Amino acid sequence: MSDCIATQLEFAPFKRRRIVSEFSGGDVSSDGGVLLLRQLERRIGLLERAAAVISDPRDPERIKHSVTDMLKQRVFALCLGYEDLNDHGELRRDVLLQTAVGRDTPLASAPTLCRLENRASRAAAWALHEVIVERFIASFRDAPTELVLDFDATDDRVHGQQEGRFFHGYYDHYCFLPLYVFCGEQLLVSYLRPSKIDAAKHAWAILALLVKRLRREWPLVKIILRADSGFCRNRLLTWCERHGVGYVVGLAKNSRLNALSEAKRLQLAAQYEATRLKQRAFTEFYYAARTWQAARRIIARLEYGEQGDNPRYILSNLERDAATLYDALYCARGEMENRIKEAQLGLFADRTSCHYFVANQFRLLLASLAYVLMERLRNLALIGTAFARLQASTLRVKLLKIGAVILRNTRRVRVLLSSAYPYQPIYAQALRALNST
Repeated sequence: MSDCIATQLEFAPFKRRRIVSEFSGGDVSSDGGVLLLRQLERRIGLLERAAAVISDPRDPERIKHSVTDMLKQRVFALCLGYEDLNDHGELRRDVLLQTAVGRDTPLASAPTLCRLENRASRAAAWALHEVIVERFIASFRDAPTELVLDFDATDDRVHGQQEGRFFHGYYDHYCFLPLYVFCGEQLLVSYLRPSKIDAAKHAWAILALLVKRLRREWPLVKIILRADSGFCRNRLLTWCERHGVGYVVGLAKNSRLNALSEAKRLQLAAQYEATRLKQRAFTEFYYAARTWQAARRIIARLEYGEQGDNPRYILSNLERDAATLYDALYCARGEMENRIKEAQLGLFADRTSCHYFVANQFRLLLASLAYVLMERLRNLALIGTAFARLQASTLRVKLLKIGAVILRNTRRVRVLLSSAYPYQPIYAQALRALNST
């Protein structure tokens, strides 16, 4: 805590008692749950491995804060809700965060953390992605039979003069256009890109790298690409067909597709007029765009209701029936939108306010590491509890933001958590799960 004289704050009285407050409580923290993050990191070693691949050009004899300590400090803070470097001006003195990082002295200052971000390189970004992918592979005890890789691009709005920021007509503001890849809830790729490019830019190269690594680990695994119509690109689809990768991808409607499904759509319209009940059906046909070498299988989900005609199209090389492909497989990609929102809103992946583009890529990866920690916390420590499906922002409030008094001496650290904390059994169960092998 700061050694300055505390300013007394006065509130409205309670009965005949004055209510006064000051920031002089000593070693008190609002983040009692950070110890769970520390225990999780000790189990999976994510940040230790990430720090090992980041080069450090500093003089070893003058280093006060190692890359490992700074990475833990920054990522734990993101998990706890502290998105800005400025927060660390005082947060660095939090004894509980120091304990979680593994220090008993003040942590790195905001300028020191800023220098870490601005030293980032493209090689470091590549290496950190490898760490995340290896962590994904290590999360499986047995070889999976099928993996569905969700690709999606989203806008990352910017408000300054950052390198690589451009105006995007669809989103109607200046932004970056990061590419995300998820497999279920697990994050594999968070690749920052300028926004003046096609949404599918570099997607096929990233897919190729992922497929190569995953098949090296699991030669028999079936891999499926799932994406919206922004990724319906001939080069990407052709690569999948040549390398035995399945795909189910959205296809933007056009006059030719509507003509091919017109007979069925007219039938649904007639049925709706007769019954006044919403009509839904599937049909399929083969279609070739002008740039395609051959026709591909198209699934048409047709609906007619009060709002009129509503056809949707996807294309796939999977041998499954149309309804299963659309309802059970393609529509499930909507869950990825929740994962992106969780990364951007809950873990501050959109705080890309550095001037240099590579530094912003590093910030995006810091948020990605925080996402991996929170996802692993759910799936390693909270399975079977009421918290197993909570978003990161809700999980933070219910499990990590716990008032605690810290008593630290040379022999031990006592953390006295709030007696009124309502989720004590879940907290204890999470710790037991993390301590188990």
